[in-house]
Amino acid sequence: MKRDAFDTWALAELDAVESALDARVPHDAPAALGEAMRYGVLDGGKRLRPLLVLAAADAVHGQREAALRAACAVELIHAYSLVHDDLPCMDNDVLRRGKPTAHVRYGVAQAMLAGDAMQALAFEVLTPEGAEVPAGLQARLCGLLARAAGGGGMAGGQAIDLASVGLPLDERALSEMHRKKTGALLQASVLMGAACGSTTAAQWNALAEFGGAIGLAFQVVDDILDATQVSATLGKTAGKDQDSNKPTYVTVLGLDAARAHAESLRHAAHAALDASGLGEVARLRALADRAVDRES
Repeated sequence: MKRDAFDTWALAELDAVESALDARVPHDAPAALGEAMRYGVLDGGKRLRPLLVLAAADAVHGQREAALRAACAVELIHAYSLVHDDLPCMDNDVLRRGKPTAHVRYGVAQAMLAGDAMQALAFEVLTPEGAEVPAGLQARLCGLLARAAGGGGMAGGQAIDLASVGLPLDERALSEMHRKKTGALLQASVLMGAACGSTTAAQWNALAEFGGAIGLAFQVVDDILDATQVSATLGKTAGKDQDSNKPTYVTVLGLDAARAHAESLRHAAHAALDASGLGEVARLRALADRAVDRES
C-alpha cells in the first residue's frame, strides 16, 4: 500500500476515533472524575489498537458502527491500563505520552478511579441500547475484550511482570509474559475488528496469528526503544525497565538479536496475512510495518 494512501486513511480514522472518544468520555462525572478520565485517554498515544480494529473490519467488510465502538473500547482499556501501570504501587512513573502521568496530575486515588471508570466505560460503549449493534455481536465483542484484558491476558501479564523483577527469565518465559501483558490486547484488537464482519475459520485463525505476531513484535520494539531512545522521543521515561531491574528482550537476547527477533515477527505477521486469503489486508500489513519501524 502506498504510504500516502495509508496516511490519508489513518489520519481520517484517527480523527473519527478521537471524535468518538471525545463524545463518549464524560465531562461531568462527579468530583472532576471526568476530567481525569479525559486526561488519561484523549489527545495522545499512537492509537495502534483502534487502527488495527478498523483495518481488520475493513478487511472483512465489517459493520462500521460496531467497529468504531470496538476501536473506542479497546483504546479505553489500553488507556486505563496505562493509568494504573504508572501508579506508585506498580511502575511508579511520572511521564506518559509526553505529559505528567495521571496520578501526578490528579493524585493517586483519582487516577485509580479514572482507570476504573474507563474500564467500565469500554463495555458500556460496546453495549448500546437499540439495534445499531446486534446483541450477539455485542456479546462477542465484550467476550473478546474481557478475555484479553483479564487474568488470562493483560492483567495476568502485568502480574507476572511485577513478580519477575530481578529474576533471570529466559526468552520463552519472557515471551509468555508479553503475549499476555501486551500481545493479548493487540491481538484482540484485530479479532474484534474481524468479528464485525464475516470470516471463515481459516481466515479467523490467520488473523489471530497475525495479531499474535504483531502483539509480540510491538513489545520487542518497545524494549529496544527503551534501551536506545531518550525520554523526549519516547514521551515516557527512557531506561525505566533497566533501572527497575526488569527482564527485557534487550537484556535477555542482546540488542542485535532483539532487532532480528522483531524482524522475524514482522515476517510472520505478513505471512499470516498472505495465508488468510483476504483481499483487503494492505492496511493491516502497513500497520505491522509501522509497529516494527517506529521510533517512539
